[in-house]
Amino acid sequence: MEHCNVSDQQPCDARRPAPLEGIRVLDLTRILAGPWCTQNLADLGANVYKIERPETGDDTRAWGPPFLQTPDREDTAEAAYYLSANRNKQSISLDIASQEGADVVRAMARECDILVENFKVGGLAKYGLDYASLKAINPRLIYCSITGFGQTGPYAERPGYDFMIQAMGGMMSLTGERDDKPGGGPQKAGVAVADLMTGRYATSSILAALFESSRSGLGQHIDIALLDCQVAMLANQNMNYLVSGQAPKRAGNAHQNLVPYQVFPTEDGHIIVAIGNNRQFAAYCEAIGHPEIVEDSRFNINSQRVKHRDELEQILSTAMQKHPSAYWLEALDKIGVPAGPINDLHGVFSHPQVQARKMRIELDHSQAGKVSMTASPMRFSDSPVSYRMAPPQLGEHTDQALESLLGAQSPELKQWREKQQPSLG
Repeated sequence: MEHCNVSDQQPCDARRPAPLEGIRVLDLTRILAGPWCTQNLADLGANVYKIERPETGDDTRAWGPPFLQTPDREDTAEAAYYLSANRNKQSISLDIASQEGADVVRAMARECDILVENFKVGGLAKYGLDYASLKAINPRLIYCSITGFGQTGPYAERPGYDFMIQAMGGMMSLTGERDDKPGGGPQKAGVAVADLMTGRYATSSILAALFESSRSGLGQHIDIALLDCQVAMLANQNMNYLVSGQAPKRAGNAHQNLVPYQVFPTEDGHIIVAIGNNRQFAAYCEAIGHPEIVEDSRFNINSQRVKHRDELEQILSTAMQKHPSAYWLEALDKIGVPAGPINDLHGVFSHPQVQARKMRIELDHSQAGKVSMTASPMRFSDSPVSYRMAPPQLGEHTDQALESLLGAQSPELKQWREKQQPSLG
């Protein structure tokens, strides 16, 4: 299979290896935040060994429908949710609650550069797989713990899930229609943004620690919390509060700091108009047939438009409903005013820009033949990401990966295999 970066025009043999080629990652994560992090590392070329519980594996394998189907349209055991975050990994089925299983994982940690886990605080200590235990046998190990609330504080031992973190961390106080409008009230985001942002922060932290290790020769413990990441990602909304002392409220599809920057109804649907400066606003007003708005003291600068949001929105909404969406998208594009359609995912993957960027890829799969996936957005000119393997079936690489990493004569591996013999017979 061709492994070249889909957007790169250089011949494959002219490229440098993927950025993390040769780096070994021990993946003790499941669900989304942790697997999202380790998939990023895998896309960057790292060898990722995904440790899964025998029989059930990663919880998300069962989070369907939909499930990946065989060419005969029969469901496999792999839910679409699982597929989204586990490509380029090798699945190893091990019971870390058994002494032999924990010994094998400990031996793997001795050979790896990075370990990522999302167990409850202290949950791995009873297996001798906590940072302190593994640091003693591998001082250069970068050990990243992902939890709901972090390793310290009064909530440290509580479990945390994306939905509740979006609520606790302020996201749902900002998302949803205004309380004084129909349908108003708290609303979560349509994807697990707390998990995904945590996975990205974890990736960045690991890469920074890997760079630091190139100087010191030592690893370290990274403490990543969903709640911390959710709070941090509120960005300008945090500063709106910290500067003013007033907690921002839900604004539906409007922007707290910019007007107009929102959804507008058209003759046949809706589009987004995103005005970022006064020049764009003047061009927009001209295009909709209301150039006089620019001279109105209530609307001539953004700070005034924010104060008089409701009056301006009424004028603009009336004007936008005089023509269909296609008319406005073409007209506004010609004058450099940012505007766009509201696509469902069928529209997304059929969009010419998404297709030009080759954001949909296909990988070989042993049961399904092929599996369609979303490409990584990370683009490198000379050391591109690589797509080597589809998300693995449970335990697909157990023997091969363990022998490759530990060696067939590893005492831990031999002891584990001896323990498996009764169940194999």
